[in-house]
Amino acid sequence: MSTNTEYELREMANRQGQPFGASYGKLLMWFFLISDTFTFGAFLMGYASSRFSNIETWPTPEDVFDTIPVPALDSFLSMLGLDTHHLPLVFVTIMTSLLIASSVTMVRAVQEGIQMNKSGVVKWLIPTIIFGAMFLGCQYYEWTHLMHEGMTITANPFSNLGEFKDTGVMGPTAFAMFFFAITGFHGLHVLVGVGLNIWLMIATMNGRFEKVGHYEMVEKVGLYWHFVDLVWVYVFLSYYLL
Repeated sequence: MSTNTEYELREMANRQGQPFGASYGKLLMWFFLISDTFTFGAFLMGYASSRFSNIETWPTPEDVFDTIPVPALDSFLSMLGLDTHHLPLVFVTIMTSLLIASSVTMVRAVQEGIQMNKSGVVKWLIPTIIFGAMFLGCQYYEWTHLMHEGMTITANPFSNLGEFKDTGVMGPTAFAMFFFAITGFHGLHVLVGVGLNIWLMIATMNGRFEKVGHYEMVEKVGLYWHFVDLVWVYVFLSYYLL
């Protein structure tokens, strides 16, 4: 009997009498993700409300996020003759690409788990962890750069009317407040996800899931990771593009 058939039979047995044909663990994860969606939704709706209330002075994203704040990457691009201080949204596009790539590797880890392939799960969790950690590192550099520019949760140097250091005009504080709140809350989710993936990798290497006969935990963490990636797409669209 093939591994796929064995897995399907175990799944059918496990789902007997369970609502929606899913395990209770997966249902609880879905309930958590749905509730978390409302939290992110509230943040984004508050952001939209503040933005339309200050539409005349609200900063233009390409004027705020127009540099490469990572020194090594900045030096490399400068060597190529690029002006790294006028590359609107390039850095956040790199960040987004890292999360999208991590979603792909997480899918592969889940697929290997379904195949009961221990080494395959570890193989694909490693790049997932690396991409997640790189995203957090990029977010650290972005926050550090913006703080150096004078942006804090209570001060915003950017405005459609110019920057305060040049014109004396301060932008709407809500822009900075929501930026740090939304990206910080999302970054916390990424940090938790990286921690869960590290735990999954260690547990897999120790044979934990081989003993219980399935890799459902990899699937549940995969749901969480894809949710975090999907939320970032909305943050990217709302805060950086529009």
